[in-house]
Amino acid sequence: MSFSSEVKEELAGQTGKSRHCRLAELSAIICHAGKLKAGKGNVTLGIETENSLLKEKYRHFLLLLYGIALEETEELSGEQLLKVLESVKIWDKNKGSFSDMSCVDGMLIQQSCCRRAFIRGAFLASGSISDPNKAYHLEIVCDTIAKAEQLQAVMKTFDVEAKIITRKKHEVVYVKEGAHIVDLLNVMEAHVALMNLENVRIVKEMRNSVNRQVNCETANISKTVNAAVRQIEDIIYIRDKKGLDSLPDNLREIAMLRLEYPDMALKELGTCLNPPVGKSGVNHRLRKISEIAEEMGLKRMGGESK
Repeated sequence: MSFSSEVKEELAGQTGKSRHCRLAELSAIICHAGKLKAGKGNVTLGIETENSLLKEKYRHFLLLLYGIALEETEELSGEQLLKVLESVKIWDKNKGSFSDMSCVDGMLIQQSCCRRAFIRGAFLASGSISDPNKAYHLEIVCDTIAKAEQLQAVMKTFDVEAKIITRKKHEVVYVKEGAHIVDLLNVMEAHVALMNLENVRIVKEMRNSVNRQVNCETANISKTVNAAVRQIEDIIYIRDKKGLDSLPDNLREIAMLRLEYPDMALKELGTCLNPPVGKSGVNHRLRKISEIAEEMGLKRMGGESK
């Protein structure tokens, strides 16, 4: 089972405790997956989805809220349909007319708990989430910009920054920031999925931290080795040109130590001197040797010596 399917399975089990929250989630399901059909003087409502969990939850809400027992392939119609649509603000009984289904009526999502249910219903209807081991990406596909903007605005009330992109003929509300996806799973009350994603994030962050540390240490080792190679090159050049006895005593001493211990760190080299010298003192002496080598004609970067 994919991570997205696991999230939806968990969300399918969340029905909300209050009638107003259930109405908010049902309205989101109808708005994002419902299809009103008119023909032969009759209007029906069906849920267009291949997701059996969504169909089951839709029928469960009808039973919980209205006592309507709908068969799996049956569509809602007649007085039962009008009763449902009136409660989700799509049918106006007084005017005898249907309202626009492009958005959920704002009266249904005034409370924070109802907005949570609304996002949950929208995700169940047309959302998906990537496997966090591969990428952080959560999206909900909308068929109109009005639905996308409403969803984006509701997410923002929970400090989740979602963006909208047009893909073919649809508007896609998406979140790519791992922390915001965690927040959104918490908003929808997918707590098991949240913990699973957090575990993946922790492992990935630890791995990235270790990689950064290893890369840093590797770079430092490489820098140290390259510096030691240049120092030895300087010393050998002076030795072969004029002899190490041509150097002042303090420089000759560190030059001989560097040749004897090519892999030793500067701090450790300093402890071998008499009297001992600190890291900066050793570095200063080796720089002096480098200057002398260059004055004598040593060329670097592939150049030839004079």
